Amino acid sequence: MALYVEGLSKGVANGGMAQFQEMMRQQLESSMHAELEKLLDTSTGAEREVSKKDFEGFKNIFHRFLQVKGPSVEWIKIQRPPEDSIQPYDKIAARGLPDNVADSLNKLVVVKLNGGLGTSMGCKGPKSLISVRNENTFLDLTVQQIEHLNKTYNTDVPLVLMNSFNTDEDTKKILQKYTHHRVKIHTFNQSRYPRINKESLLPVSTNLSMTGQNSEGWYPPGHGDIYASFHNSGLLDQLIAQGKEYIFVSNIDNLGATVDLHILHHLVSQPNGKRCEFVMEVTDKTRADVKGGTLIQYEGKLRLLEIAQVPKAHVDEFKSVSKFKIFNTNNLWISLAAIKRLQEQKAIDMEIIVNPKTLDGGQNVVQLETAVGAAIKSFDNALGINVPRSRFLPVKTTSDLLLVMSNLYSLDAGSLTMSPKREFPTTPHVKLGSSFTKVQEYLTRFESIPDMLELDHLTVSGDVTFGKNVSLKGTVIIIANHGDRIDIPAGSMLENKIVSGNLRILDH
Repeated sequence: MALYVEGLSKGVANGGMAQFQEMMRQQLESSMHAELEKLLDTSTGAEREVSKKDFEGFKNIFHRFLQVKGPSVEWIKIQRPPEDSIQPYDKIAARGLPDNVADSLNKLVVVKLNGGLGTSMGCKGPKSLISVRNENTFLDLTVQQIEHLNKTYNTDVPLVLMNSFNTDEDTKKILQKYTHHRVKIHTFNQSRYPRINKESLLPVSTNLSMTGQNSEGWYPPGHGDIYASFHNSGLLDQLIAQGKEYIFVSNIDNLGATVDLHILHHLVSQPNGKRCEFVMEVTDKTRADVKGGTLIQYEGKLRLLEIAQVPKAHVDEFKSVSKFKIFNTNNLWISLAAIKRLQEQKAIDMEIIVNPKTLDGGQNVVQLETAVGAAIKSFDNALGINVPRSRFLPVKTTSDLLLVMSNLYSLDAGSLTMSPKREFPTTPHVKLGSSFTKVQEYLTRFESIPDMLELDHLTVSGDVTFGKNVSLKGTVIIIANHGDRIDIPAGSMLENKIVSGNLRILDH
């Protein structure tokens, strides 16, 4: 990017800014196209054809990236969404359910975003294959939920996984174990885009392979890629031909994202001319969610505003719980026919997220990405529904994992629900230190998961282990200083306690 900016500044000095900018853009674009052709020439057959399709999408995002002239939103134009554009969930649920729930369900497809790896939790392979509860993985729980629906209502709700080149092979191997379950499972792959050098803005890969030096040269371009890759895979047309009307999309690591029959009924029961093409589930912001994207009204359309789009001077305002009260859970209900129409018209508009990365060798690169929720402004009659917090239960860290493995939740047919024994509906705030980051290490530190029904806040730092049947209540802070170790004895009950120093339980 430095070259691009440097060239532009020279152009300013010489006058004719707009003309020079355009010349530079065209030069960069033709260089990029030439490099992409060279990459395609390093392969043949099916791989070449798939990459060719992917590169069409990449050319489009790269072209738009070069056109961007400043912030994608003008702060002064941001308005609060009109009252009726974000409906409370209770109002939707109050309408009740029809006798023929099965008719609605047979119009639905469940899509899970399955492109991510478990690396942030110290695991190899797809994140969806990490065990989260009673030896069940994220994928197991998803299959159980949909199978339960299909058996209960005698329906045929399929599961679609959007994989990435990082997760596809491992996921497909594991899918064989579900062949006798009452769920049809389809997969399609996200695109594979080239990482570009931050200076030259050209691809860092020298051929289409994923091995050796080129292994770091590629990336899946964010979940906003779902529209193009779903359409390109042929699966979208196939599902429309089967009479499917809506997809329910969510992150596979959000254990609260189960099929909600009330939202589904609301969608399929509307008159044709007023059909809502896009529903975004939002929920009330807490101080833990200050970075989450929010819904705004902008130039007459409902729009998703992400922290990356906010001018620096307004970041604190964006994080404020009083001004922006809700955030996007990334649970989305989208019309299949609308995706097809907008894809064919090339009319889906999503802001570009410029994601800088440093490769292992120290090379600075840029990834151009998009987010699925950002397309809300392209759909007709889009709606936000303010859902209970229980529909947002993401597992991003081992701190989240501790919550969902504990007795705070009970598991039924793949769905986790808050225990009725917990007296208040909020989940405790849990902060485990760096000794707990990796799942394997985290598991060795708990002989059994503590009783957390009455816990408000837990902070653990340093070399700490928990014996069997420990009970934690109120606010508990356990800090082992560097070089020290704390073993919480089996059967301990800690209520509003700070434990520090060195506590070793030795066998004798």
